[in-house]
Amino acid sequence: MRLAANSLRYRAGGRLIADGVSLEVQPGEFLALVGPNGSGKTTLIAMLAGLKRPHGGAATLDGRSVARMPRRDLARVLALVEQQAETSERLTARQAVELGRTPHLGTLSTWSERDEAVVTQALESVGMASFAERPWHSLSGGERQRLHIARALAQEPRVLVLDEPTNHLDIEHQLGLLALVRRRGGTVLAALHDLHHAALFADRIAVMQGGRLVAVGPPSEVLTPELIRAVFRVEASVEAGPGGRPVLRFAPPAPTAADRHRRGSEERAAS
Repeated sequence: MRLAANSLRYRAGGRLIADGVSLEVQPGEFLALVGPNGSGKTTLIAMLAGLKRPHGGAATLDGRSVARMPRRDLARVLALVEQQAETSERLTARQAVELGRTPHLGTLSTWSERDEAVVTQALESVGMASFAERPWHSLSGGERQRLHIARALAQEPRVLVLDEPTNHLDIEHQLGLLALVRRRGGTVLAALHDLHHAALFADRIAVMQGGRLVAVGPPSEVLTPELIRAVFRVEASVEAGPGGRPVLRFAPPAPTAADRHRRGSEERAAS
């Protein structure tokens, strides 16, 4: 399915958080959305997933307005993993994942063996099968995040939207999750903080700055030293890695005047 932003605008606190963003995620594509904090990534994700109504433009799914789609219809084809999504309910890990089957259950349909199998597979895919009976409140932040992803997989969506999905995860599970999403196929839009992850897994990268889309294209074309310097305010060298994917090497920031003054004071005190 094709997920699209068409001149999307969103205003909050008297300023434009998203300023005329147009972007298409093609069927079967893994598109990474990157940008500094406050660039508008989460707001754009929320509009594309139907959580926020745009103040201008439209978010569409195969040409249909996301804002006008019935919530159950949307949840049958699109799953969202948010940065922070908690529950006050007293659930086990498995029960939390079972919530992903809700859009597929109607008033006349009951829980089936297939639903049971889908939930089991989702738990296994994120390495949480052995935690199935653990109470939600006893789990770590990383374990809860893996269950959020399992719940989204249990929806069996054709479009998966992820807002910084690797938050709280160690490096093993960060890479494992993104590899899982990549292998699974379908249409994927993922807001990522780590440019290395975007370079390694995405088909294309879209870069946001100040609420606007400033670049979009394959990782090797988008992740240049010039763009990284202009958008992220850091220095980096970029080399060609396996499969032509870019490998980034960041330089530490240059010492500031305050750093040099403090170092001089420390050296004088030590002499």
